Amino acid sequence: MDLITTKPELFVDLLDIDTSIALDLKYFTGDNFVGESICGYLTETCLLTKPAALALQRVQHSLAEFGLGLKVFDAYRPQRSVDQFIAWCDQDGPCNTQERFFPTLQRPELFSKGYLIRHSSHTRGSTVDLTLIDLSSKVELDMGTEFDFFGPESWFDSSAVTAQARANRMLLQRVMVQHGFVPFHQEWWHFTLQDEPFPNQYFDFEIS
Repeated sequence: MDLITTKPELFVDLLDIDTSIALDLKYFTGDNFVGESICGYLTETCLLTKPAALALQRVQHSLAEFGLGLKVFDAYRPQRSVDQFIAWCDQDGPCNTQERFFPTLQRPELFSKGYLIRHSSHTRGSTVDLTLIDLSSKVELDMGTEFDFFGPESWFDSSAVTAQARANRMLLQRVMVQHGFVPFHQEWWHFTLQDEPFPNQYFDFEIS
């Protein structure tokens, strides 16, 4: 697979498009299933292709009418970050994030069961991980699990979460689909722009 290592002009900083969208970039902060800041995330900048960013702006405007908004956990992800995930999952033994993020799985199963893949759609620049928040309080709505919880409880239609969490997931999916995004069944937070500009191209430039 050929990788592009320079940032195309079509990639933008999401906050340059809409400053009202909240960010909590988990792979920059280290609050994630690996337990540390991930290679390639040098600054807390949310990069997306411009069509995906503009579509998120439309989602944000639709939600704002109901006092709700978006919080983004991850967007463009360099291939070197995915490579770090691969190397980490190949390691043996327990880790201190297992109980929180994948209590019923071993690290290699994150790939074998499809929760992680070796060529992520995030690396194409039009995939985003996000949730809903109350605009006034900035508090996240209950989604039943946190971001990057690997297990059936994170599947969109899981019956293991409360009715309120299922309703919140349905609301998020409905508004994202209305504005051109395709959901991923196993992760309630994961969406890819249907008409993404780089459907067959992967990138590996740092977020700086």
